[in-house]
Amino acid sequence: MDLIKIVEDAFAQENAREFPKFKAGDTITVTYRIKEGDKERLQKFRGVVLQIRGCKAQTKTFTIRKIASGVGVERIFPFESPFIESIELNKIGKVRRARIFYLRQLSGKKARIKEKTFSGK
Repeated sequence: MDLIKIVEDAFAQENAREFPKFKAGDTITVTYRIKEGDKERLQKFRGVVLQIRGCKAQTKTFTIRKIASGVGVERIFPFESPFIESIELNKIGKVRRARIFYLRQLSGKKARIKEKTFSGK
């Protein structure tokens, strides 16, 4: 177990990248590298963060949901994925839960999330 922990820590230090802090309810854009045959392209996936799962950086994942052509699409991204090019924080949402799965049953205006406002302090 100790050897595994040493290797994981060494790997984490090599691939340490800084992403903005976000939580459930925030709207983010993930730029993801996709390989198709021998070609590579970048694809942006913009949606609302439903949950962040895991405590260690190596196993931590986050789930994003967006509506595409009237159909809900969810995608799970690992934090330490080498295919993630960048993460951009678009909106900071105000929710009272760490996992907002209730958003799956809502549609239209009910599915909107209040945006957090900043005060001068």
